[in-house]
This record gives sequence, structure tokens and C-alpha cells, in this order.
Amino acid sequence: MRIALAQINPTVGDFSGNLKKIREFTERAVAEHADLVIFPELATCGYPPADLLEKESFLKRAEESLTEIAALTKGEGRPAILCGSVLPVHRPTGKHVRNVAALLEAGEIRCLQQKMLLPFYDVFDEQRYFEPATQQSLVVVKGQAVAITVCEDAWNDKMFWPRLNYSIDPVEELMKQWAVLPQPLSGPRLILNISASPYWHGKAEVRQRMIGALAKRHNATAVLVNQVGANDSLIFDGNSFVAGPDGEIHTQARGFVEDLVLFDTDNVPAKTVSVSDTNYETQTALTWQALVLGTRDYVRKCGFQKAILGLSGGIDSALVAVIAVEALGAENVQGIGMPSEFSSSGSVSDAEKLAQNLGIPFSVVPVREIYTRFSESLQPFFAGTPFGLAEENLQPRIRGSLLMALSNKTGALVLTTGNKSEMATGYCTLYGDMVGALAVIGDVYKTEVYALSRYANREREIIPEDTLTKPPSAELRPGQKDTDSLPPYEVLDPILKAYIEEYCSAEEIEARQNVSVELVRSVIQLVERSEYKRQQAAPVLKVSKKSFGMGRRFPIAAKREV
Repeated sequence: MRIALAQINPTVGDFSGNLKKIREFTERAVAEHADLVIFPELATCGYPPADLLEKESFLKRAEESLTEIAALTKGEGRPAILCGSVLPVHRPTGKHVRNVAALLEAGEIRCLQQKMLLPFYDVFDEQRYFEPATQQSLVVVKGQAVAITVCEDAWNDKMFWPRLNYSIDPVEELMKQWAVLPQPLSGPRLILNISASPYWHGKAEVRQRMIGALAKRHNATAVLVNQVGANDSLIFDGNSFVAGPDGEIHTQARGFVEDLVLFDTDNVPAKTVSVSDTNYETQTALTWQALVLGTRDYVRKCGFQKAILGLSGGIDSALVAVIAVEALGAENVQGIGMPSEFSSSGSVSDAEKLAQNLGIPFSVVPVREIYTRFSESLQPFFAGTPFGLAEENLQPRIRGSLLMALSNKTGALVLTTGNKSEMATGYCTLYGDMVGALAVIGDVYKTEVYALSRYANREREIIPEDTLTKPPSAELRPGQKDTDSLPPYEVLDPILKAYIEEYCSAEEIEARQNVSVELVRSVIQLVERSEYKRQQAAPVLKVSKKSFGMGRRFPIAAKREV
């Protein structure tokens, strides 16, 4: 069987646009003489649709979409299509929606394989919406038996995972059915998996090792077709692939772009180079691609074309600007400098140089006079108190107001420039530098910001050298440095990662990293104290295993003992 892996970038709720992609990729597969075209999980409606699944009109449109896709398979020489979709459950009890892989052939919906394992951890919330399948069966496609699974259904192999999330393994159950197949159908084993598997550091390699082990265990060829693109905070890397019975990867689609890859079950190609994203340099490059894709899709899928951001001359805003230009084009990015009396002379000049290197427009809107007027208005309330946090935060809040005013006037989305280290410790100003529509690097630690900035300069200097080498500072008071309030980032970031992503205790971090438990506890207190800020922050592009946002849920009003 000649199989086409159709790795597409759907938009949530855009049935017409998604159908157009499915139609285009199907015709490309026809030109390549494919027998079967496989699209990702929920390809008709995009993933994750969240509470749109509560709308009857949404489910009705999904049903209509499958009928339209089935029509693409009608006629001599037309391939069958395997496509993910949602459908209503017509029963008086239980959940009213199901997540299905629909097999479409000869103009009809031949089979619906319902998803059995519904993830309910990290960013996944599928048990909230979907009715799980109670049974699954092998399906005949073009005269050949195949095992069809939907994403998580293939992620419970007891020989791969030290701890299982579910009591049943759908793949194992399907493989048991192979033994009783009639002779004409009991040929080489073929497992098809349609996925919407989000990206995080190391995920692509885990995915390949897991499916490879599954294929080898069951002496089968396993095909995984993954969604690509970004929807809100989630980024999908694609990297669809075919694993042979030897467990090796034999065919692979590209990462972070739409792709169509052909695979012939009768002519297995030599082993391809598999994804290895645990190497630090490779991880930096993949993170870059993910952030560019996430920024582009967020802006465009929200119906905008342009972005605006404050350029302070610092490394965070510089990195966000470079990502935005690669994502949207220089003509669609506007930089704004907003110096105050505490800004260094290099702040504006470094920002100007960056803008010149990027070829983006750059304007300066001084905030000193506005800050003076605000201070005068507040003087009766601030009289007799020392200059402190209130006066410092007044400056970024003025800047945030200016950026939002320009956004309203120009129709450009504001990109926030804060990193994960700042968001974790609360070293950011609510309604100030946190203002914006998207936190581009909100899941990137400060030490990673430097690595990504060096990556941005890999071919030529874009981010000025002075920006890379000067000590980081918010420049909200004379001579201020980040280290006045925080440990050095090379010390801080490992503590944050261990606490946020691995849920280590203060004592465990002390033992692992050879730092004082008092320091660790002070950092943890900063993290816990700032929960209220993070829950008001812009959506964060997720690139780590545990990011702030939908995948990390903690109460605000709680007593925490550290």
C-alpha cells in the first residue's frame, strides 16, 4: 500500500480553511499515486477545540465536513482517506462528543475508530469533553487489515513506560485480533496513528523512541501523522514518521512546516536520520523554530498581520523582535523606544542599531515628562515615603499604556518581552511590561535567552554585541541591576527548572545543585508569591515540559510551606 502522510496546519474552528488544506493535500497525494492519505487528529476542526465542543453548530459542521471529505475519495483511482474529527454522541447518557479517526473510501464513511484513552494531565483536558471508546477493531483498507489508533491510544505500552496512565493498552488489544484474521487479511502488521502531539524540549525524540519500540514489540510497521502549527499556547512540531518492525525510523516529515511524505509498505526505504532534540545546540535551534512558528500562527490565526513591541536596548526585547521579524516580516513589526530618566545612554542607541539591523521602523516616545506628571499627581499620597517599588513600577505601566494605545490605533498586536525567569519570580510589572497579547519567550529561561540570541546572530550580527554583554537591568532606578533582586541567572535558572518542571523540594534542590537551602527557599517564595501575576499574563508559547499557563494549575489564595 502506498501511504501519504499529510502533515497539515489546521486552525481551530476554521472548517472551510481546514477542508481546503485537506483537499489540496489529497490532490497532491493523488498525483503521487497514493492508496491512502492520512491526516492528523481533529484535522477537520483543529486541536484543541476546548469549549467549542459544547456548541451544537460546531458538531454539525464537523459532521458536514466528513461528508465533504468522503466525496474526495469517490471515483476511479481515488485514494482512501483517514482523517481525525469530532462527532456527536447520540445517547441520552455520558459525554456528548467523541474523538474519531474516520476512514473514508469510495465516497462513503466506511469506519469510525473512536479514541479510547483520553489524556487528562498537563495541557490535556479530553476527559472533560469526550466519550471514550469501549472497544476498537481492526479495519480493512484497500484489502489490507490495519490497526487504527488516535494519539494517546498508542502511548500506553507497558514495555516502554515505567508507569502506565491507563489499565488498558489499545494497541495490544488490536494486535490480539490479528491472530484470528482470515488468511487473505493477515499480512504484515500495520499500525496507523493520527496525532495532535504538542512540542516540548525532547518530545520529538521521545515520540520516535516510543513508537519505534511499539513497532518492534509487535513486529509491525507504525505510521504516525502529527499536526503541525500552533494554536494559542500550544505548538505542534509535525515530524510525522514511519517506524519499521526493526524499530528504526524509515520515513520522516520535516519539523515545524506542512509536509507531504509518501511511504510504500512494499518498498521500505533505508533508515532516515531520526530527531535528536536533547543535544543542547539542536535544542536551541528547535526552540527557535518553535517560537517563530508559534508567533506567526498566533498573530495570523487571531486575524492580525502586524506586531508592535517596546525595545529597551535589552536582550529580551531584542530576541523577541528578531523572532517577530522572522515570523511576520520586517514590514509587519514596529519597535518603540520609551526611555525614562533612568535609561542608560546605550538603551536607545542599542535599540536603534537592532532596528536598523532588522530593517524595522523604530520610534522613540520619551516617558520622562509623563512620569513627572504622574508623580506630581501622586505626590500628596507618596509624600514622606522613600522612592521604591511604586515609583519604579509606574514607569513600565506608562510604557504599557503607550503600547496599548498604539496597538489600538494601528491594529498591531503587542508582544510582551518577559522571560520565564522573570515570570517565575515576579520580576515583572503587572499592567506594565506584562501588557500584551502574547508572551513570546515566557517559557524561555534567561540563560536560554542568551543562547537563542547567539543563535539569532549565527550568520551575522543582528542583536548588537553591547546588548549581549551588558549586565541585565530593568533600569527603573539609578544603577539598577537584576542581581540586586535576584541570584545570578546561572544559579537561579536551574533552581527554577527543578522546582517548576520537576516539582523538586527545597532539600532535593539543595542536594542536587549544591546551593544553600535558604537560597532555594527564598526563590521558591518568590515563585509562589507571584502566582496572581502569572494568572493575569498573556498566553505563553509552550516549549518546555512544564510552562506557565494551561498546563500548570495552582491556586492563588493558598498557604504554601516551603
